[in-house]
Amino acid sequence: MVTLDGPRVPPASGGPARQVVVLLHGLGADGTDLIDLAGQWAPGLPEAAFVAPDAPEPCDMAPFGRQWFSLQDRTPARVEAGLRAARPALDAFLDRELTRHALPPEALALVGFSQGCMLALFTGLRMARGPAAILGYSGALVAPESLAVEALARPPVLLVHGEADEVVPAARSRAAEMALRAAGVPVTALYRPGLGHGIDAEGLAAGLAALRTGFGMTPV
Repeated sequence: MVTLDGPRVPPASGGPARQVVVLLHGLGADGTDLIDLAGQWAPGLPEAAFVAPDAPEPCDMAPFGRQWFSLQDRTPARVEAGLRAARPALDAFLDRELTRHALPPEALALVGFSQGCMLALFTGLRMARGPAAILGYSGALVAPESLAVEALARPPVLLVHGEADEVVPAARSRAAEMALRAAGVPVTALYRPGLGHGIDAEGLAAGLAALRTGFGMTPV
């Protein structure tokens, strides 16, 4: 099994981490693509450590970047199989990060963008002790029909999606929102008019609020 690693940002407080925020990048990117979110959120999460692991495989659809699994075949069965194959390495990474900081799973939050959102939702909902929150940007919920049997955790989920997303249609987050509610997962969704496949200031602000709430902190 591949051992994941990637760029880290320590707590802005300068002290020990009391929370860990794991940032999962999208297809064709790597950890450096999302680690800058730490700078956006650190003022509101001064005791959080941020880490953005690089996906285990070179991207097979571009001459650069990484992938959690291949998306050349996007049929539901192949995407689900890719997620199931990618999950063990991420589970092991999350365990190592929590051990590194001597923290419980409740001090962990997962943030995913695009393909990373798929992995964050798939993994976070199946953890024996769920994370404090899952944030999914511009992504999708894969294999929603399996949640009734496989979901072990129901942490609060925030979905953020641009209405003008040309890569992953916003309809995928709308479908995810409905499926999560049906599975008893508390979910909030924010749809941004005119936004493409990206994250804007409103999405960042909503993410910070969701993280603070998940970690039991007062609203900003």
